[in-house]
Amino acid sequence: MLPDRLNADLTLPAIMHAANLPWLASPLPGVERRPLFRIGGEKARATSLVRYAPGSHFNAHEHPGGEEFVVLEGVFEDERGQYPAGSYVRNPPGSAHAPRSGEGCMIFVRLQQFHPDDDQQLAATLSTQGDQLLFSNAHEQVYLKHLQPGASVYLDNRRGLECLLLQGSLASADFSLQPLSWMRLPAGTPLQASAGAQGARLWIKDAPLTLGL
Repeated sequence: MLPDRLNADLTLPAIMHAANLPWLASPLPGVERRPLFRIGGEKARATSLVRYAPGSHFNAHEHPGGEEFVVLEGVFEDERGQYPAGSYVRNPPGSAHAPRSGEGCMIFVRLQQFHPDDDQQLAATLSTQGDQLLFSNAHEQVYLKHLQPGASVYLDNRRGLECLLLQGSLASADFSLQPLSWMRLPAGTPLQASAGAQGARLWIKDAPLTLGL
């Protein structure tokens, strides 16, 4: 059963090692979730990993506070098209779709965390090397950060940061992240860490953590 509140205190740092979490059932067969952040019931302000078994689907639904996701494995589908692994998609507030996956997939998804004035639909492909700006407006910036083996990163974090480690490893005196580790840092808490022997590839959002509240 999904918790109604998970990492709900936005003034505190939070880390979840998603690869080690159990999969929890959703209301639809074949669709399972690993919650990382959650405020609310079934229709929550939430950040999760979601896994679709081959041939599974989720009911058509609206996104009153927007939705964004990264396809981590397989191919995600809806009425707008097919999104293979490496896709980054933004569906703004007021959008709707009926998600499914013929071959199965896993996505990292954030729900109801957009600024209400954000009206931009976006579908982009993640780069395999080098840094990449995925989205930017007055309220937030989303980008990929690639670190070479042993390289350091320092982000002063004036608004709030949220990161998902896609590949490699990242560590500091306070934490150690592996693939699918998720971290949230409140404004004023800098991100200072070094990549491991395989380097690091990070999805990063720079935005107020209260965005969408």
